[in-house]
Formats: sequence, structure tokens, C-alpha cells
Amino acid sequence: MKALRLVLTQNKAHYKKEETITNKMTYPLPPFSTVIGALHNACNFKEYHPMDLSIQGTYSSLIKQPYTDYCFLNSVMDDRGILVKMKNNNLISTAFDKVAVAKKSMGNSFRKGITIEVKNSDLLEEYRNLKNLNDKILNFKKTRIERLKRIFKVRKKSLTDKKKNLGKKSLRYKNVVLREKEVRNKEKRINERVKTFEYNNYTREISKYNSLTTSVRYYEILHDVNLIIHVKTDDETLKVIRENIYSLKSIGRSEDFVDINECKIVELTEDLSGEVIDKLGGLTGKNSVYLDYKKIKENDITLKNRNGTKYFLNKDYEICGNKRVFNKKSVIYTSEYGIGEDSEDIYIDTREVKNGEKESYIVNFI
Repeated sequence: MKALRLVLTQNKAHYKKEETITNKMTYPLPPFSTVIGALHNACNFKEYHPMDLSIQGTYSSLIKQPYTDYCFLNSVMDDRGILVKMKNNNLISTAFDKVAVAKKSMGNSFRKGITIEVKNSDLLEEYRNLKNLNDKILNFKKTRIERLKRIFKVRKKSLTDKKKNLGKKSLRYKNVVLREKEVRNKEKRINERVKTFEYNNYTREISKYNSLTTSVRYYEILHDVNLIIHVKTDDETLKVIRENIYSLKSIGRSEDFVDINECKIVELTEDLSGEVIDKLGGLTGKNSVYLDYKKIKENDITLKNRNGTKYFLNKDYEICGNKRVFNKKSVIYTSEYGIGEDSEDIYIDTREVKNGEKESYIVNFI
């Protein structure tokens, strides 16, 4: 069988487990969807090209790397967190100016200056002036505008009562309709003026302020990652991947750069007879790998001491109701495994490494 063999290295990598939030955990090898997505991006594919993968490899160590997590609150809180002014209020980003920091978990007040550390006095004064202006606008609405609404309501009711006693074709009826229209337009103009004033002088400006909290969290980072990836797909897609492989810049996060050590179309060995096994020095895997759980249940692959971790990994997806619905694959991650002469749909790939030495890989496409 023909397949594309990729030998890659990464100084460090993080393959995020999507269900972890507080501390971002990593898979020991990249999930299928991560590799498929990276290859599609490198080849600039606009449509999905079906492919099966075998992913195996090693890493030297796993460490926890701290980072500062920024959490923006849904509204501006006067008594907690960090008050900031965004450079662009249409984007949630780290582009902001710190205005003041609350010293306690609760009971502070940016507006009244209670237990806060001021970072930018000019912006804090601007924030306080906006809050004071909002109080005046609310008071104006409760007094003047509410009184005008009651006056308009009485006038409209009076005009409606007049119309009931007049013929629809009479001149007086038409004059009442015109008067009714004038009252409605006047009410509408007043409401729009208040709304425009409020937006231009308060809503637009206060929307630039935000509350955020920070905390120290951790990434799990793999170091010195070596990957051996076999790709099975149609000949044309294999050719395109090989031609564009140096456009593959990263796997995992955007900063998890890859070095391409080898990209080669190889012929996999399907013959697992005793003679071939002896020639290859046995059929025991030497790298950590994702193995198809069904193949293990059917005894095509055996686990030494039944050791392994079960994962449900994303592979490809379909769009259902504007949502991605991933096709999950049940796999076992292990480094101690072997195959027998009767194993089906399992292949062997042999690669010359250095000084004439050869390395064999058990290839289980998923």
C-alpha cells in the first residue's frame, strides 16, 4: 500500500484537550483533527480531502508553563477587579489602559475611591464624570421625560375622544387627525433627541471601559517532540501534500513550530508472515502511538500488560445547523504493543535512519 510518511520534530508543543479550561492539559500526541487541519491549511484546501492517519512519536518531558489568564466580565463592576479602558471597544484583547485596581475582593468603589490603587488618574476622572452624567440622564428621564409622556398621553386620548364624535369626512375630523399626527411627531422627536444625547455623551464612551480579573493558570507543554505520521489518501492528494509540505509551519498552537525532517511516499509492507517478521526483528512497536480500539478488541493488536489510555479523538466533522459535529474515534494511547501474523489491516514501514540502521513502524490507519 502507498502512503506518505512524515517525520517531524517540535521543540515544544501543546495539543489542547478541549474539555480542560482551568489548567490547559495536552494530549501526548496531536489528535487526528489537528494534523488533518494543519495539512489542509498548508495545502490551502478549501474542501475536505478524506484521509486516514497513523500517528506515533515520542517526547522527552512534560512541564507546566504558567501564564496570565485575562477574564473580561460581562459588565463594568464598580467594586471589584481591574477597571480598564479598551483601545478598541469592539474587540476583546489585551490592548487596554489600566485605570485602577481594586485592593480587596469586594467592598471597593472606583467611583468613590474606596480601597483602590489608581493607575491613571485622568481616565479615572473621565470614568467618574461619565457615571455622574449617567445619574443626571436617569434623573432627567424620571422627571422631565416622564412628565412629558403623561402630557402627551392625555393629549392623544383627548384627540381620540374628539374623533369619535366627528364624521370622518368632516373638516374638523381632518384637523384633529393632523393635530394628532403633530403630537406623535413631537413625542418622537423628543425621545430621539434624548436617545441621541445619551448615546453620544454616555453609552458610546462608557462602552470603552471594562472590568477584568486576572489569574495565574498553566499550560502543559511537551518538549522535544518527535512525530512519525503516515497519511493514506488518494494519489493526487498525496502529491499535493508532498509539494506543499514546507508550508506546514506548526501543529497545535500557532507558536508550536515544526521542522520537516522527511516527507516521502513509501510502499508499506502488508505481508506479516514469519519470514518478514524475523527479517524486521519482531513486530513490537517502539514509539507511543494511537491505536484503533476496535483492532485491540479483535486481537489484531495486543497490548503488553493491558497498559494504555483510552481517548475519544476528533477526526473530521460535518456542518449540522451551523455547528461542527465531529466524528469521534475511540483509540488507545500506549507505548507497549505488538501484532501477530494474522493481524488484518495493519502495515509495516521500514525506514533507514543513520549509519545504515533501520527502524520499523507498525502502521495502524484510523
